Amino acid sequence: MSIDHAVAMFRHQAEACAELGSPLSAALLRRAAEDLAAGGPCAAAIAGHEDAPGPSAVALRLLGAVHALVISGRAPGLAAHYPSAGGAFDPADPDAPWPAFRAAVADHLPWIREWLTRPPQTNEVGRANLLLTGLAWARHRLAQASPDAAQLPVRLHELGSSAGLNLLAEQFRCVSPGFAYGPPDSPVVLADAWQGEPPAWLRDAPLQRVVERRGCDPTPIDPRSADGALALRAYLWADQLPRLERLNGALALAARLPAPVEPIGAAAFLRDVRLADGTLTVVWHSIMRQYVPAEEWRSVEAELDRLAAASGPSAPFVHLALEPRRVGPGHRFLLTARLGAGPTTVLAEAMPHGLPAWTLEPGDPALAVDQLP
Repeated sequence: MSIDHAVAMFRHQAEACAELGSPLSAALLRRAAEDLAAGGPCAAAIAGHEDAPGPSAVALRLLGAVHALVISGRAPGLAAHYPSAGGAFDPADPDAPWPAFRAAVADHLPWIREWLTRPPQTNEVGRANLLLTGLAWARHRLAQASPDAAQLPVRLHELGSSAGLNLLAEQFRCVSPGFAYGPPDSPVVLADAWQGEPPAWLRDAPLQRVVERRGCDPTPIDPRSADGALALRAYLWADQLPRLERLNGALALAARLPAPVEPIGAAAFLRDVRLADGTLTVVWHSIMRQYVPAEEWRSVEAELDRLAAASGPSAPFVHLALEPRRVGPGHRFLLTARLGAGPTTVLAEAMPHGLPAWTLEPGDPALAVDQLP
């Protein structure tokens, strides 16, 4: 096995963290990449994972393992540098946390190596911003055909649910300058939901009524367990406190509002989904497609086509997705929607964590449906 691949993956993830607003994570991963190349404690921690493909996100697993040590009180020296634990990080002195990070890895190698067997699962609730947008669009389209159809309650099904927190989306509140949507007393506030004006049909949308919520995940997390809550918090980046506040609010909701997540794959889950008269059936997923093998995803698409073909006025179906899509030389995170057997429509674009979102200008190449895989 070659350590060079792992070093490249860590450096790539460091740059991604920097671009997504986590200078602490970026600084630690840059130094961890150097430690890998030098055969230090980080190399010992990831031994056996050196050739893991990019989607395995070994760098994020290591970050999460150490963050779990910090927030569980097992790395007090490092906690002083972690805002999530009450510490402080100074971007002007990015190397300050490194000695304590390296020491934490060296002191807890067996525990960290066990943690590295867990796939990263942030269950980012900010992405519910796009789910709510897609639901409002579907209701708007249904209302154009039948006012009664727009009042149908929702049966929500999520692929790659992790802990199922986004199955609680209608309980969240989205806000941005001059705009608010969702229960005013929600413990989850998705601030800065929109960059610029939100879509007109979202401004006037009624609140959603969800009567069934189900999800699937190969390795689900129980958000009501101490271990599950620790894992979810650990995989957040320690210097992004608004994400932690959103997660804590969602965990409080999950404690009183069950959202079952079945431990199966997406295709097997969809085989049991049927439409029901008097309800809008929704299948939704966000930033999970890349983790599903191509053969299984073909089965997922076949099941989605089956549901789309069965869609009708009394039992409509909509497929909503927030996934990275190749547009030109790069990837963009696009919300797409397909109502019944109709065409796939690009509704909005967002940052990977769902906040903020924005509408696309006419002529944007991302609006060309034929570019979507």
